[in-house]
Amino acid sequence: MAIVAYIIFFIPLLTEAKKDPFVKFHVKQGLVIFLSWIIVSIVGYLLPWELWMIERLLNLAVLVLMVVGIITASKGEEKPLPIIGKFGEQFKF
Repeated sequence: MAIVAYIIFFIPLLTEAKKDPFVKFHVKQGLVIFLSWIIVSIVGYLLPWELWMIERLLNLAVLVLMVVGIITASKGEEKPLPIIGKFGEQFKF
């Protein structure tokens, strides 16, 4: 369920896994990735079309963070994601 949290963050919240602190940690990280993706999409929409490469690079960065989170969850670790991981700790479920 911790790995699923990075793909679709709310699915583990619909199961009994929501009580597991390990899964909760990764759900919070997945939520931060989802919110980051939304912010990147909005920024990309607001940028002039000449700067489309910036949006692509930011989307790639979000994808890399998602892969890092999946790898961390598969190892059984609770390491915050680089740069954005500290924001996940602010969510209380």
